[in-house]
Amino acid sequence: MRYILASGSPRRRELLSKVLSEYEVIPAVSEEKTTSTEPSKVVEELSFQKASEIFHKIFINERDRYVVIGADTVVSYKGKILGKPKDREDAAGMIKQFSGDTHAVYTGVTLFYVDENGRQCHHTFHEETLVDVAAMTDKEIEDYVATGEPDDKAGAYGIQGQFAIYIEGIKGDYYNVVGLPIARLYREMKSKKLL
Repeated sequence: MRYILASGSPRRRELLSKVLSEYEVIPAVSEEKTTSTEPSKVVEELSFQKASEIFHKIFINERDRYVVIGADTVVSYKGKILGKPKDREDAAGMIKQFSGDTHAVYTGVTLFYVDENGRQCHHTFHEETLVDVAAMTDKEIEDYVATGEPDDKAGAYGIQGQFAIYIEGIKGDYYNVVGLPIARLYREMKSKKLL
């Protein structure tokens, strides 16, 4: 079986290596478009687009057994999606919103594959994790944003980085917040006989 990750995220690559010993990386490059505003639906749509793009780029024939894994993660606060910050001022604004409160992180995952009968199949799911953030002072937010860590991260923070000192608790899968719910991914792949 050949496995392909449709993402260039170094965090996702690192996490996927906990599930699969060998896989290739072919990042999706198409423009992301979504018809929904509901966070769980948005991540499912975007993960589907990424996996579909790469699957259809490399598909040759039904005898090739391979799995393309697409994923997308968003941070949602009070139903509003917080994407990657445009700049550091935007990053500080995002963090200020959920400082001292709970927000949700959603990751959608889509598996595109050819089954044992040569049929093209896909399976999409999402995982939700609730994250409690301590109340932060303006100075703490400013200092964190100045590290540059939030620059390319949904919701303007990395739970696995320096922001960890402000996390008071999580309910759900920690790895989902990092970018890939690996326990759920493993179970879903196993149930589809993809491992």
